[in-house]
Amino acid sequence: MSLTVNLISWSVIIATLPLNFLPHLPGTLITLVVLLLSLALALCPWQLTKFLALTLVMFVWATTTGQSLLKQINELSRAPIDAEVQIEGIQPDGERLKIRILKYREKWVFPPVHANVKLQPQDNAFCTGQRWRMHLVLRPVHAQLNEGGFDRQRFALATHTPLTGRVKSAKIIAADCSWRGRLIESAKKSYQHLPWQGLISALAFGERAEVSKKINQLLRETGTAHLMAISGMHIALAASFGWLMIRGLQFAFPVRYIGYRLPLFCSLLVALIYSWLSGGNAPAMRAMLALLAWSILRLRGIHCQPWQIWSLCIALILFFDPLSLLSDSLWLSSMAVGGLLLWYHNFPLPVRFLRRWYWLPLRLLHLQLGMMLLLMPVQALMFHGISLSALVANLWAVPLVSLVTVPLILVALVCHALPGISALLWFGVDRSLALVFIPLQYLPHGWLPVDRTLSVASVLCWLILACLRFGWWRTSTASIASTALLLCSWRSLLPEPEWRVDMLDVGHGLAVVVSRNGEATLYDTGNRWPGGDAARSHILPWLAWQGLHVGHIIISHGHLDHIGGLASVQAAFPQASVRSALARPGHLSCRKGDNWRWQGLWFRVLWPPIEAKGEGNNQSCVVAVTDGKWRVLLTGDIEAAAEMMLAAERRDDLHADLLQVPHHGSRTSSTGPFLRAVSANAAIASAARYSAWRLPAAKIISRYGENGVEWRDTALSGQLSARFYANRWQLIGLREQIMNRWYHQWFGVPRDSG
Repeated sequence: MSLTVNLISWSVIIATLPLNFLPHLPGTLITLVVLLLSLALALCPWQLTKFLALTLVMFVWATTTGQSLLKQINELSRAPIDAEVQIEGIQPDGERLKIRILKYREKWVFPPVHANVKLQPQDNAFCTGQRWRMHLVLRPVHAQLNEGGFDRQRFALATHTPLTGRVKSAKIIAADCSWRGRLIESAKKSYQHLPWQGLISALAFGERAEVSKKINQLLRETGTAHLMAISGMHIALAASFGWLMIRGLQFAFPVRYIGYRLPLFCSLLVALIYSWLSGGNAPAMRAMLALLAWSILRLRGIHCQPWQIWSLCIALILFFDPLSLLSDSLWLSSMAVGGLLLWYHNFPLPVRFLRRWYWLPLRLLHLQLGMMLLLMPVQALMFHGISLSALVANLWAVPLVSLVTVPLILVALVCHALPGISALLWFGVDRSLALVFIPLQYLPHGWLPVDRTLSVASVLCWLILACLRFGWWRTSTASIASTALLLCSWRSLLPEPEWRVDMLDVGHGLAVVVSRNGEATLYDTGNRWPGGDAARSHILPWLAWQGLHVGHIIISHGHLDHIGGLASVQAAFPQASVRSALARPGHLSCRKGDNWRWQGLWFRVLWPPIEAKGEGNNQSCVVAVTDGKWRVLLTGDIEAAAEMMLAAERRDDLHADLLQVPHHGSRTSSTGPFLRAVSANAAIASAARYSAWRLPAAKIISRYGENGVEWRDTALSGQLSARFYANRWQLIGLREQIMNRWYHQWFGVPRDSG
């Protein structure tokens, strides 16, 4: 009994889904067992066993793709390499390149692997499409990992750009720029003086690097970011443009030459050219693949239901690129198309509203309302927030971008050889974008961050729609009410700790959150760098996801990697008090002898002495936190001198169950007498994987083991969470326990410790 195309499609989709949650990819032995099992199932005569056999084979195909990428990462990051590369993109500052590694050890690299590399100062002029022989030092992407934050490591694998590094030397092989690169440079001369030139580049060529942070934030808050990146909608518009262009020309053809195939071929050609202009970005290529599949079905005269075409397109995408399953954009686009099919099938407008052009605003409102309701849970879970102004913003922006901006861009590209006309068209594109943003800039702040509870509760949108569609509100009122209550109060069904201590993964720096009853005390605020800080990137998103309010901030000492995010935290929580041993206006004292009670927890300051001067490591504010049973010792960056004095003077006060490792695990700290005085069960260190100071030191890690203390650090574990219950406590890491996924693990080169 044979399988239908629909069953084959769902087999591929189901087989690829485990890539989202597997803790480890299967090894050779397990893969062999799975293949043998699939062979046995294939020999059975039933359709179900054949379906299962194909699903198992596709599972092996998907996981093998992941294993292949991990193997490439390990091989290319083991040591400095010489490779032949092709330049795929150049950052506006000219200091970083995106490259595709073509050959390594004179062998072609397949599947393709990309890397973002930093250039040394040199006189070479780079452009996209050039081929170079480069001496590279590469390392795997290993981003900070916290709940509620952006998962950069997953994103890097989904986009096949898992490597970063630097160029030590480069020698040109082929100096010619690509046709696309030359076209971009030529076109930019016509619009680079225009106010909205960054967004023009994004819509015409997929180049988003020049879009300012302010505009990106506005797009995010108004839910219109999808309009300003070449995606499925834009490819469909390009295809429609090509179809209409030839269809219009057919009015001049004799009847015998008029058919549906020529417009269809032209639409495919225009869409393909637009995908090429976008740089072959993943959303555009996925849309192109789906359009090609639909066109083949159309040309072959095969009639399929919309859901069958939807599943076939997704299956084709996942078959050719299983790792695209890790891409948020694939999930969003798939859910958007699936949501539209559901919406129009189950909640259609009455026929009378579909016939007249003046009902177009109502039809657009109906479309945007469906998209908002059906995508709200997806948006909440992926982006940890909901755009409240998206409905109004899209009602204005979608028609303008779809019917004015994109068509003008396509015509401008067609007329590129006519400078006067193209310049006028680019000016029209710029004015249309200005018109799009006039009302968007005056909309009230529309981005609503949601915590874990609200993100799950957002699924109520789907429940409400299902109740309306099937009439459950009449027949199953009690069941619906209990389901809604469960969605809103699911956290109360799980055992919650009495209090917790979370060390956030902020790279080289420190940020520890002590929380209880929805309130939080923040110990240090991480680092700061040009254009950002750890608070905005990691701490505030984590606090919002946990639904915590910061009432108190403790700054251990004045070094930038500990105080860098203070201004951002204070801006978010202006009523929070600040304690430190620094002579700063508005700071409460944090010196030996200070103590206070907060949320049933005692805070005792053990160091520095009242008479101590300075803001260095040894003047760090050392705080013991206890509920009367469990104790946590927060040490900042104290070094050997302060540790020895503490061990001598306050030995009885140092004992703790959990110790924050002093000074990120430096050789200058964690002395033997201090560790024996603390006698902790576990120690947690805040450290970056690629620390310039090669921290934590291997010698220090060994010393903790010799003293019977369990060692954990953020470089290996990401966020570390200690949860304290009445009769026990546990320490868990994000990479190992909370979100144990194969794509979160430590890839490539081993720990680089001093």
